Amino acid sequence: MKLIIFLTIMSLMMNSETEIFNFNSPSTSGEWTTVNDVVMGGISESRFEINSDSTATFSGTVSPDNNGGFASVRTSLDNEFKDFEGAIIRVKGDGNIYSLRFRTDKNFDGISYQAKLETNSGEWKEYKIPFSNFKPTFRGRTLSNKPELASKDIKQIGILIADKQFGMFELVIDWIKFY
Repeated sequence: MKLIIFLTIMSLMMNSETEIFNFNSPSTSGEWTTVNDVVMGGISESRFEINSDSTATFSGTVSPDNNGGFASVRTSLDNEFKDFEGAIIRVKGDGNIYSLRFRTDKNFDGISYQAKLETNSGEWKEYKIPFSNFKPTFRGRTLSNKPELASKDIKQIGILIADKQFGMFELVIDWIKFY
């Protein structure tokens, strides 16, 4: 554990890519929680599973029933990540569009900053997204007059599928980094 902390600090000091999550072990995987439209009466379902090949899978079914239509997963970030310019995520998609989301507090509900990941079915792809491209949103609406996302303020990370993409979905995640 001390070695992991030391390597993280050294990477931060060099301002190079820093791995935020990989799925090689419980200590580097995070504690992810699903948040689906059931919080508002919907019936969509999702799960987040760590796979034996050191990847993670976010999968489930998005349903329009009962005014639903979204599924998401999120986890907290306990470290402070200063002076990074953006995020890189490597995923294998299913043709759906997902949102990579960051929150600047640990609240359940509130403003999130999001950028779209347009996936191709069965194809691995790296998305390198500057924090300046993340748009502040609240419950699907883009907000104005909010500060630009800064790495030092990030407290939560999440992935969302919504926007009337009903049916089964599956996104495999290899790792998430800051650069």
